[in-house]
Amino acid sequence: MIFYGIDPGFTGAIAVYAPNTGFFDVYDMPTMRNSKGKVELNHFAVLNILEKEMEVEHQAWIEKVGAMPGQGVSSMFRFGQCFGALEMAMAASGCVTRYVSPVTWKRHYTITSNKDVARSTAMQRFPEHAEKFALKKHETRAEAALIALYGSEQKR
Repeated sequence: MIFYGIDPGFTGAIAVYAPNTGFFDVYDMPTMRNSKGKVELNHFAVLNILEKEMEVEHQAWIEKVGAMPGQGVSSMFRFGQCFGALEMAMAASGCVTRYVSPVTWKRHYTITSNKDVARSTAMQRFPEHAEKFALKKHETRAEAALIALYGSEQKR
């Protein structure tokens, strides 16, 4: 079984984890610039990531996040578009989708709001892939990886 962990958003990430085989990979959220220079989700690249594992039973775990105080209406609308597109990509690939709040999966791994804690936890849980979490900017990769791991642990 394949588990996808998704940290949504334009700076998010998608992790792919197969606990039975030990297969693991993580991708920065595929984005592109539109004609106005704004970042948007690259839908085809997301589907390409998902299609690699279509033959195997798969399940996606998406971090269920909401609006944050101080965020503008436009940015929240764009985030919502990205989130909805990710949900549609899961549906198009026939992927069962589950949602987990940040509080739930972070409490499971005793992760604080410090992003370095998520990176170090991911390095400990996936030591053979520690280089994928080496830089501070890889915090979303770490979170996606831990969400995928969380999903696999809930399935057992």
